[in-house]
Amino acid sequence: MDRLTAMQVFVSVVDSGSQSAAALQLDMSRPVVSRYLAELEEWVGARLLHRTTRRLSLTPAGNEILERCRQMLSSASDLQHAVNQPQQAPRGLLRVTTTTSFGPQLARAVTAYCKRYPGVAVDLMMLDRTVNLVEERIDLAIRMTTRLDPSLIARKLSVCRSTICASPDYLREHGTPKKVADLALHNCLTHSYVGKSLWEFDHKGKHSAVAVSGNISANEAMVLLSAALAGAGIAHLPAYAAAPYVASGKLVALLPQYEPTVLDIYGVYASRKHMPATLRTMLDFLAERFTGEPEWGEG
Repeated sequence: MDRLTAMQVFVSVVDSGSQSAAALQLDMSRPVVSRYLAELEEWVGARLLHRTTRRLSLTPAGNEILERCRQMLSSASDLQHAVNQPQQAPRGLLRVTTTTSFGPQLARAVTAYCKRYPGVAVDLMMLDRTVNLVEERIDLAIRMTTRLDPSLIARKLSVCRSTICASPDYLREHGTPKKVADLALHNCLTHSYVGKSLWEFDHKGKHSAVAVSGNISANEAMVLLSAALAGAGIAHLPAYAAAPYVASGKLVALLPQYEPTVLDIYGVYASRKHMPATLRTMLDFLAERFTGEPEWGEG
C-alpha cells in the first residue's frame, strides 16, 4: 500500500464530504478510493469513518489521526519542494494574523525571519477573532487551542502554557488560594472563549477542574492582564504575557503545583496545493524557532 496516497485519499474524503467527490478531485475511481480507505484502516487497526448512504462522519480514531495525516502530507510536500527548488529564495508579501497578546512574540520571530529572507515582506495583523483566510486574503493564521477543528489545514508549531496569577494587593485583601477548589471563592477574571466558566488543571497525572466566576471577562488576554495588575482579581493568563510581571513582583504566580491546561499553537493556512515559498519557509521557521518548550513557556 502507498501509505502517503492512502492518507491523501482519507484527507480528501473528509474535506470533500464523500468518496465520490474525493475520487473526482483525485482523478481516481470510487472503488480505488474505497480500497485505499480500507487499507489505511487495516494498517492503523481501527475504523476511521462512519459510512452511511447519506453522509460520512469521523470516528474517534479517525478524528485522532486526521491531523497527523495532514502533517505527514505537509512534511512530504516540504521535502519535495526542497529537492525540486533548492535555490529558489522566497520573495513577495506574506499576510499573517494572530492575537494581540501573542503579537509581540510573533513580531520578534518575524523580525528574525525577515533577516534570513530579505526578499519577503510580512504584513502582521492583530485580530482577536477567527478570520476567514480566503475572504480576508490571509496567508497564515496563528491560533491557540486545545482542540483544532479537523477540517482546518494546519501545522502544529509549539505549545502555550498558562499561569494563574494575581496582584499582591488583591491577595492581601482577599487571601491566597492554596488549592484549586479555593478559586471558586475568588473573583476570577475570565477569557470569553477559553475557560469562560471552568478552569482545568493537571496535578501529578490527575485531571481536575473548578467552576469559576467573576465580574470581568474579555476576549483578549492583555485586557485581563491589565485588570489583574489593577487588583481586580485572579487571572488565567498565557505564560508569555504574565512572565515579565511575575518576575518583577507586580503579579504573584499561584498554585504552582497545578498545571493549567496547555494549549497547542498552530499555523493555519488555506491550501497545501502549490504552497508559495514564503508560506512554506515561514512555517518551517516558526516550527524551528518555537520547537520543544519555548523560552516564554518555561515554568
